Parts: sequence; C-alpha cells; structure tokens
Amino acid sequence: MIDMISVIEELSGLTTRELGEMLKESESFVLQSKADDGGPKQVDMEKLVSSLPLHLLAVCLDLGRGSDLTYVLRGMRFLHSLSELATRHTRLEQVLLDDVKLSEQVMDLIFFVLSILSHWKKENHLGASPFIHTSLVAASLHLLTSYFSSQWHELVHILLAHPKVDIFMDVAFDSLHEDMRILSARLLTYDTKAFSAGPFDSQLTHFICQQCEASLQFLLLLCQQKLFRDRILKNKELCRNGGILSLSLTILKLGVPECLKGSMDIASSISRLKAKILSILLQLCEAESISYLDEVATLEKSMELGQTLALEVLDLLKTAFGRKQKPAASSHHKNYPMGSVLISALRLVDVFSDDSNFRSSFITNTIPFLTQILATPHDDFVSSWCSVNLPVMEDDANLDYDPFGAAELALAAASNMLTEAKANYSCPFRSISMPSIAYAQTRTSCVVKIIANLHVFVPNICEEQERDLFLQKFQKYLLSESPRPSLDHPASNEATTVCRNLGSLSHYAKSLIPNNLLNEEDVQLLSEFAYKLQLWCKSQVGQRTLQVAKSDTSSQMKEDQQLVQQPLPTSANITSVPDSNTDNPPQVVQNIEESTATPSKQEGNARDETPRNRASVNGGLLQNSVGQNLIHLGVARTAMPCYPGASAATSMEVKRCKSADHFRTPETTKGSGLWDDDDERRPKRKKRTIMNDEQVNEIENALVDEPEMHKSATSLQAWAEKLSGQGSEITSSQLKNWLNNRKAKLARIAKERGGPYDGENADKPSTPASYSPSSPSGDSSESAGEESYLPPSRVLRHIQGARAMTPDTSEPITQAELNQNIMTNRPFTRSFSFEPGRLVLLIDNEGNEIGRGEIFQVEGRAQGKSLLESHICIIDVTELKIEKWRELPHPSEASGRTFQEAESMHGGVMRVAWDVVRLAPVLL
Repeated sequence: MIDMISVIEELSGLTTRELGEMLKESESFVLQSKADDGGPKQVDMEKLVSSLPLHLLAVCLDLGRGSDLTYVLRGMRFLHSLSELATRHTRLEQVLLDDVKLSEQVMDLIFFVLSILSHWKKENHLGASPFIHTSLVAASLHLLTSYFSSQWHELVHILLAHPKVDIFMDVAFDSLHEDMRILSARLLTYDTKAFSAGPFDSQLTHFICQQCEASLQFLLLLCQQKLFRDRILKNKELCRNGGILSLSLTILKLGVPECLKGSMDIASSISRLKAKILSILLQLCEAESISYLDEVATLEKSMELGQTLALEVLDLLKTAFGRKQKPAASSHHKNYPMGSVLISALRLVDVFSDDSNFRSSFITNTIPFLTQILATPHDDFVSSWCSVNLPVMEDDANLDYDPFGAAELALAAASNMLTEAKANYSCPFRSISMPSIAYAQTRTSCVVKIIANLHVFVPNICEEQERDLFLQKFQKYLLSESPRPSLDHPASNEATTVCRNLGSLSHYAKSLIPNNLLNEEDVQLLSEFAYKLQLWCKSQVGQRTLQVAKSDTSSQMKEDQQLVQQPLPTSANITSVPDSNTDNPPQVVQNIEESTATPSKQEGNARDETPRNRASVNGGLLQNSVGQNLIHLGVARTAMPCYPGASAATSMEVKRCKSADHFRTPETTKGSGLWDDDDERRPKRKKRTIMNDEQVNEIENALVDEPEMHKSATSLQAWAEKLSGQGSEITSSQLKNWLNNRKAKLARIAKERGGPYDGENADKPSTPASYSPSSPSGDSSESAGEESYLPPSRVLRHIQGARAMTPDTSEPITQAELNQNIMTNRPFTRSFSFEPGRLVLLIDNEGNEIGRGEIFQVEGRAQGKSLLESHICIIDVTELKIEKWRELPHPSEASGRTFQEAESMHGGVMRVAWDVVRLAPVLL
C-alpha cells in the first residue's frame, strides 16, 4: 500500500524538472526516496498515478472532517506536473493520458472541485484562505488544457461530449464569482481610513487579482469558440436567470482603494478584469444562434440586472472620457497593459442601443458620455476621433499562467510562512492588442453607430412619439448643462462645439464605409442628426440673445408699465408704423435705449463710448445707434409683441413676454419653425471660419470709422489683438486677408447688381432704413468664414448702381439674377403665371437651386393677400440636388416630413408643397 498523503505532500513540492530527473534515474518506473524513519522507500509511479484522481475525489468528499482544500491544491499541482512531464515521458503518457477511465476520473475531479469552490463560504470553516480558493479555481480550470488538450477547439468538443457539461458551466462561473467576491471584500477592507496597506499587502492583493484574471481569461477563451458559446446561451441559469450578468456587475464595480492607487500592478490587473468580462458579454450578445438580450429580457429580475449593467458600463465610459488622456509613454505603460476596456465598452453600448429591450432606457442615459466626447475642443476631437494616429491607445494582454508558482505562493501564504521577498509573484504577459489603425477606426465607428441607433425612426416599428426623441433629449441635456446666457456669450459654447464636432465626425465617417465598419444608413442617420442639431443650435443663439436683451431692458420695461396711469407719450417719442397688411390703426412703438455691457478687456478704450456700444429695441428689432441690426449676436428680425398697437384707449399696457417665441413675426415662424429661414438649409460646401459672429460685428462697426484699416499694419495688429479676446485667436495677416476677401465680395455683388463698387464710401454710416419684411436679410453671415460672409445691409445699400428690379421692367433678366432676388426676399421681376404643368426651379434661401419640378396644383389665394404672399404650389419634383432626408418646408403626416417620405407616400412621385416665393420659372 502507498501512503498517498505523505507521497503527494513530498512529490508535489518538486518542480517538473526535478521530478523528471527522478523518473529518468528510476528502474521499472519506481522512484527511490527516504522514509520518515530515514530508511529507503519505494514509490510505484504507475500505481500512484492511476490512483491519484480517485484519491483526491475521496478527500474532497471528506472536506470538513479532517481534510482541507490545502491538500487538494497540492494534489492539483502534482497533476499539473505529471501532465506536463507526460509529453516527454512515454511510460507516463501511456499510464496517465491514454487510459480512458483515468481521463474520466480527472474530468469528474475538476467538476467536483469547482462545485465545492462555487459554494465555498467563510462560515464553512473548510480551512481555505482567499489565496487557496483563488489558486485552486485557476488550477482546476487550467488542468483541462494541461491534461486534455491545449487546442481550444479540441477541448470544446471534449467538454460538450461530457453529459455534465451544463453543470461544469454553472460551477465554473459560480466559483469565479466567488473569487471576485473575495477580491472585492479585500479591496473594500483597504478602502477604510483606519487601514493602511504596505508593500506586502499590495503584493498579496495583486496575487489574488492575477488568480482571478487567469480563471476569467480561461472562460473567455472558451466563449470565443462558437460551439461553446451557443451552449452557454442555452444555459438557463447563466443567461435567463442572470448568472453572467451578476458576475459582470461584481467585476465592473471593483475599484482600486486610495492606499493602493500607487500600485500599477493592481490597477492594470483590475482594468484587464473589466475588459475581459466585457469581452465575454460581447461574445454572447453578438452570437447569431440565440439572442442573449432576448433571453435576459424574459425575466423581470434579469432585465433589471441588464439595465443596471448597462448603466455601469455607461458610467465607466463617462469616467474614462472625463479624465484627461495622457499619451502612452514608452515602455512604462507597456509593462502594465490595462486591457481594451473602452473599445469593449463602446462596442457593448452599440449592441445595447440597437436592442429594442434596452433602447428606450439608453436614449437618456447615453447622452452624458456622448456629450463628453463631442464637447471636446475641436482640434483635440479631430485628432482623437477623426484620425488613425491616436495620441492614446489601449494595450491588451493575456497572462501566461504558471500553476506551480501560484500554488507554491498560495500554500506559503495560507500557512503564514510567506515572506515579503517570496511574495513578489507575477505572471508574464503576451500582448494581444489590436493594430492601431483598426483600433482607431473601430472606436469611431462605435460612436457613429450608437448615435445612429438612438436616432433612427422606423415608421412601421417605432411609435410616433419616438420620432426625434433622442434629438429632443440631447437638446434638453445641452440646455441643462449650458451656463447662464449673457449678452457677450448668448450661445452655449458646449452646444456650438458639439455641433462643430458632429460635422467633422459626419465627414470622417464616410471614409469608414469601404472598410465595412459602417454602412451608408449609419452615416446618413448621423448626418441627419448633426444637421437637425445644428439648426436647433442656431435657433438657440437667437432665442438666448433675445432673452438676454429682454432681461437687460427689464428695468426700463418696469418704468414703461407706469404709463398705464400716465398720458400717452408725446409725438417726439412715438413713431407710428402703419401695417400695410391690415386696416388696423397704426402701431405704436416705444423707443427704448439701454447701454450694453462691454468686455472687461475693452474698458479704458476711448471707442467704448461710441454709439456702436448702445443698443435699442426699436419695433422689436435690436439695433445700435447707427441703425445696424445686431444679427451677428444672433438677434432675429422680429416684431416686439411686448409693445401692442395703439387703440382708442388713452393708455398703453406693456405685457411681459413669456418666451423668445413671442419675438417671431409670421414670416419668421413659417417653414420649419426655426428662428431664421435663412438658416434652415445647411451649406452645400464646407466653409472656413476664422471669426465668430461677435468678432464680425465688432470689425464691421470698426470699419465705419476706419474704412482703410487693411492698409495700416498698426491698426491691423491692434484690432487682431482686440478681436482675439472675443473668440478664437486671429493674427494681423489673417485679419488683412479677411478684409481683402470682404472687399472682393462687395465688388462681386456690385457687379451682379449692375453697378460699380465704391470701396471708399461703402463702409460709411448711413441713416437706418425702415424695417420691412421684404428688406434684404443679409445683415449677417451664417458664419464668419471668408466664403460665407455677407456684408451688412448698410454696406450693400452704398454699392453704387445696385438696382431693385420691379415687375414692370422691360430689361431682360437672367436665371442667376432671378435667384438672387428670391434669396433677398424680393418679389419676382416679372409677372409669371403659375399654372399646372409649368416647369419651375426650387430655390433655397441662399438663392441656390436645389431641384427642378413641375407644378401639379396651385392652392387658393387668401383674401386681401397677393399671389406671392399667400400661394403654395404642389410640385412634382423631377430632379433633386440635395439629400432626400432633408426636411420639407411644409412637413405633414399625409405628405411626409422629408423628400424621401414624400416619394414613398406618392408611389414613387416626389410630390411636395413649396412656397411660391421660393419658386422660379425655368427660363428657356
């Protein structure tokens, strides 16, 4: 009889090399050793090996009655040594590996040990320390590859052929979950202020982290095999009952205590744990055979776990993108790979956002982390999200697990014989990082797909209230995060940055289509979202500025309310403005003048007291004292309903405006309902912008006094420095170039309008023209770019020879001139008949031709209004030069909201409603 316990305790402590040398020296496969009494002892290796699995099973059954898991760990380590030696020792291979019955016993042993470990609790008093437990889980799992096969596809076939494979899956994940609870409890202990961790504590914690990672890595590699993954999806306990979700939550909530944050070993190991569990979730979610998320959604408890997990992933991303990313420097970070946490989390959010079970909750909760990404300064955003040359990349790695070294340290720690010198245990790494280009493109494509998934609206599947729901919630979040508006900063810088970055992302996303990272629908949905958000941002500029203007004049309004008890103001202070469209009495407009605040950098400048620094609300139009409309600050042309028209009464009541919407005239509010029709259409070409609206307004006012500014280097330098304080930095050479381009554009406009351009007088001040809804709307540029710049109306009025053609002129007109008249809201230069069948051009507010069509129907004329003021034509569009997803000027449920919907609703005929004022006859 062999004394199994003493032999295993003796031989398990030998290294593989030492045991191999003893086998070489042995005769007839019998080892010679010394007994306890000093005499010779012989060990028959064939009997020992064939009895070992059953012996360890018997010990496991007797746990709690004299046996403990420490001895089981010794036996597992001995089996690892024998399995490794068997590949180099023919006799051992025949005994250990070729015996089918013995192989079944080894498999049963692994399953049984994991079953015990999955239910291990401290109150069981099994004598297992955290080190023994975590090491034994890892050693048991890795014995499968050591004993059966190191090829994962072969191992999967062996496992699936076993009748108890489902039990193995349950106990493997459960025992790993118990390991994670042990690690979490240890980290929480160090997180208390009363406990301080030294280097020795840090080393032991890192050891437990590595054992947990080795076990999780083993299960991840199994899940990467399709057959094993499909079998897991059929496991009720792991999928439908939320077993894997619960494990995932425990891992994602792991954190590094403050006293251990100096240990890069622990921080990187915990980060890799999160990356690996996210990768397992991805493997399950992307499986084609069974929908993992559908399985999760079948039970309310599991669904709640899934939603909690989704929030945890989003918080992880929000925290990660909220930190300032530092470039990975040299080999220091290479020694501590953090794992592909962010890329896995982004891919998982992409999957969740595309699933009907989770999409509704994701619409709100995804916005904060998306905003963190999109609100990054533009240059940083482009370098991080629109480039393959990333400043920061994630390094991932797999452990090369050493069961012998891990067991040795765990046994020493459990017996309190471990010294700080021996505790420095670390597994080597093998890098598995993605190529840099693939990583960068995958990361960007995930963000694009997340936005597309949340913005998409499928008419036959989604409910009507879901249309643009993500856009609306995104807008609401931007408003809640925006600082309080002021006259100097009327718009949210964050919202402006988000819109600009979305534009860059939309452009870059097109390059990812050929690589199959994105499809055309993803890019189209992103472009549509960016376009609508940009229009909203522009409307907010106007609304916020009007709110500021209303707030700044509130004290004056309170004084005006006292007029209810006073006689009407004298004629010197009241201007009668007749309404040409109604028979009502003239409207009474009260001129209110209020001084506006100037930036602190301009205090002490003699120019601060000039008339351009005073603003007035005149008939609802915010003007400065030289009559220039403050369009560059985002103020729309409006009529002020706070000052009602005069009546037979002898008093005037000033009503408080409830919202910025009250500042809109009927002309302004028609169409898409945004603050300025001129901003409804996105430019067709990319425009270079060097100045914001406030800077353009400032330089336009300066040109009144210094029309020859571009000729003075001193003046250019001074104004460049002054303008830089109000927005982006501008050099004197950039300013000079901008002025030259402005002058050239004025000359082109003069040429188009048939008159010469007098550059010396164009910038001189003039008497403000009376406001009329049909006056030119080009007082501001859509952006401060050189190509998109449009001079103020006071400059355009001084272009000599500029002519406004009338309907009775006999002078020939070109198509370009006709479109230009439409762009400036002027009536047609001739009387044209708009009867059905006539070919027409569809013109946008910039005078650009966006399509052609044929008049299908002309709707009736409203009483008292001219043809151009009241008519809407139904057009059958035959040629469209813009995207079909663009919104129609008159959207409806019956006819559609976009060109594409209109086409589908009319059997392939793109039939749309169009304003007559935006139609031009085709000149043959």
